[in-house]
Amino acid sequence: MRSAGTIAIVGATGQVGGVMRQILEERKVPFDHIRFFASPRSAGTVIEFDGRSIEVEDVKTADLRGIDYAVFSIGATASKVHAPRFVEAGAVVIDNSSAYRMDPNVPLVVPEVNPREVVRHPLGIIANPNCTTMIAMPPLAIIDRLFGLERVIAATYQAASGAGREGVAELDAELQRPNLAALTFDGGAVDFMSPVKFPAVLAGNVIPLAGDLHDGDTSEEEKFVNESRKILGLADLRCHVTCVRVPVFTGHSIAIVAECRDTPRVESFVDALRQEPGCQIVELPTPLASAGIDPVLIGRIRPDRSSTNGIAFFVSGDNLRKGAALNAIQVLEVLLRYKA
Repeated sequence: MRSAGTIAIVGATGQVGGVMRQILEERKVPFDHIRFFASPRSAGTVIEFDGRSIEVEDVKTADLRGIDYAVFSIGATASKVHAPRFVEAGAVVIDNSSAYRMDPNVPLVVPEVNPREVVRHPLGIIANPNCTTMIAMPPLAIIDRLFGLERVIAATYQAASGAGREGVAELDAELQRPNLAALTFDGGAVDFMSPVKFPAVLAGNVIPLAGDLHDGDTSEEEKFVNESRKILGLADLRCHVTCVRVPVFTGHSIAIVAECRDTPRVESFVDALRQEPGCQIVELPTPLASAGIDPVLIGRIRPDRSSTNGIAFFVSGDNLRKGAALNAIQVLEVLLRYKA
């Protein structure tokens, strides 16, 4: 793998940006120089990285010349403003936001599924999928390859950190309420502070609404459907998903039923999963077990007994690692291999 030259982490002080920095060190991605960028509010912060002290630059005013690859995690609105600036200055952008995912000229890449898509990026931008979609892609790609995927029915169980640091802080504050256990156990009404980040109290609860509602479906549900079709190359894939927020800090989970063209065999699926480094078969996949590790955890694999051509499984994955930061760094590694 050749050197990446100069790498930029844009959003370096954020939740995902911190994980990106950690993964760059862990995976020893070769580069000559690294620069950190953030909003004006965080500019001037000093970050310790690989034995060096690096000052965070203001993304709005910094000189962007000389950057070869820029990995973004700053939100869709900011990405639409700043990604073209980095491309114009000569960088290839790997964007973690929703800004470019469905643009036909921007590849949407999961390296275990469609790595060669990185070769074609006419706008100079490669998109990272939504964190929930990401976790489902490696096992669904295997099912499609083996049996021909035709329909997906899914229910997600999404952690508070999927809503950023504010989501984590809100859940943590609710859990600190001393009367939580007594009120929920005894069946009394829970008198909390009014939730801000979520549409209802999350502690001791589940919320069957993640994202903004659009004609009955939420934005999170729409992302799962549309991004799955694009990544898997299945434009006509039938897909229905309900996205649920659960009182977990890190780790998204999904219960999936996949209907196939050919009759699926559990043994063949399990054998293929064992050959995929991004997947790990476990007896009981949980978000807690997936936190802080790279592979997605897959278990509860069994035939769908309501149909002749279905297979069911449960998958958990760290939404900040494979769901965001790790996938972006893996995309960078694929770029470096193909350009070697």
